[in-house]
Amino acid sequence: MTDSTSPAASKAIFLDIDGTYADRGTVPDAHRDAVRAARAAGHLVFLCTGRPESLIFPQMLDAGFDGVVAAAGAHVTVHGEMLQDLRFPDDLAARTLAALDAHDGLYWIETPEATYCRQDTVDRFEDFLPAHMKQPTNGGVAKARLQVLSHLTVVDELRPIRIGKVTVTHADAPLTDIAAEIGADIGVIGSSIPGMGDRAGELYMAHVHKATGIEAVIAHLNIAQEDVIAFGDGPNDIEMLAYAGVGVAVEGAAEALLAVADRTCGRPGDGGLAAAFAELGLLTS
Repeated sequence: MTDSTSPAASKAIFLDIDGTYADRGTVPDAHRDAVRAARAAGHLVFLCTGRPESLIFPQMLDAGFDGVVAAAGAHVTVHGEMLQDLRFPDDLAARTLAALDAHDGLYWIETPEATYCRQDTVDRFEDFLPAHMKQPTNGGVAKARLQVLSHLTVVDELRPIRIGKVTVTHADAPLTDIAAEIGADIGVIGSSIPGMGDRAGELYMAHVHKATGIEAVIAHLNIAQEDVIAFGDGPNDIEMLAYAGVGVAVEGAAEALLAVADRTCGRPGDGGLAAAFAELGLLTS
């Protein structure tokens, strides 16, 4: 990794969504404008998110992007072409669902085509949310919660579905303990929602992360690693920022992320990405 910020060559820019490009599911106009300006200046811009494509909402995409690294690296598209679509092997899927069900897990299965859950996950979803997420008048938070619920597909049986990633909203044991029961081929990360506690989070294939998705993109486009600029704010952005030629962490991120970043930018509510794009010389050709 280098601390260079020279924009001499065209760059490949990768943006985490939640807490980086968007604020509680809403994209600031300044961020949308910055993406359009960077692409007009000859740079390539990609979303690089833990969300599956089925939970990336239209207003998150309407600035126009050259591709998406979704499900934290499991699903990758460039200019409409699918480069990779990685799913849990059958044995890992069976062990994961068995462990979650044994621990009364409330969860949904993420795939590019849809996000699936049982009815009890919808019915009990709000039971374990922190207070700030339950308030019906809490503006963007309430909107983000309703967006997710409205995009869940309820099914009776989850086992036939080929898993890209699993989000757990609650279980009767810490998620790290459940992951240990499943085995070393499962990765675990805490929930991105503050206050959810250690019994919520995400389960994913341990060898898959945002940096592996970026690798697939730049290999396909013959882009040098040093020309990658990545922005993120959460634990699932660590590999991405460490891999990038320039890694940018949102101010206030966890120390583990700040430790691998080359620089910081402001939060989305402050137009942080737009200011950083300008500082990095990405808005003009």
